[in-house]
Amino acid sequence: MFLTRFRFNTARIGARRLLSSPQRLHAAVMFAFAEPPPQGDGGPRVLWRIDRNGRAETYLYLVSPAEPDLTHLVEEAGWPETGRWQTYDYEPLLSRLAKGDTWAFRLTANPVHSIRRKADEPTKVTAHVGWRHQMDWLLQRQEKAGFAVLEKEPEQRLQTELDHYDLTVHDRRQLEFTKPGQRKPVTLVTVTFDGRLQVTDPEAFRRTLTVGLGRAKAYGCGLMTLAKG
Repeated sequence: MFLTRFRFNTARIGARRLLSSPQRLHAAVMFAFAEPPPQGDGGPRVLWRIDRNGRAETYLYLVSPAEPDLTHLVEEAGWPETGRWQTYDYEPLLSRLAKGDTWAFRLTANPVHSIRRKADEPTKVTAHVGWRHQMDWLLQRQEKAGFAVLEKEPEQRLQTELDHYDLTVHDRRQLEFTKPGQRKPVTLVTVTFDGRLQVTDPEAFRRTLTVGLGRAKAYGCGLMTLAKG
């Protein structure tokens, strides 16, 4: 597995065009591989995420089974003369994950739930729009995903139960695009989680980092990255 970071030159039209469409950006990410990586077979897959750290500081993070070649992105949306990308071997970090490890993390996800208005109607997948429901969506999945979100120190807590966790929800976005050959647009609501966690099941957690968490993985959701903290 490999972890890659690429910085967009947001002054360029090509960068803005890609960043405005998850569909185009997904295609650009997949063009980074000479042989199409496996997708949707239950094993490690290509995951990606856009981080906007400032007006002119936008990064693509990419986790993949094969090492990517982002020459086309540099030429279209980067700095062709001076810009590159950084790719790191992800296996050393994955292999040393151990129960009890603590990490800071970031995850962009598509928190949804299934609803039914009437008993005889089929269920419909609907986005969570409130931050409390979005936070609860992640907390409901943490055990199976091999981690536990850490709790705040007692003096830092507010009155509500969800405020006990070292977790924030931000950068809510509603994305709309049309898939090739379809007329009806696809609408996705995405949010970014920042927080601190403890590894509870290293094998399950490695799977979370390489397979992703939640839906809409092809469109920039599901990739969790770690940092010391």
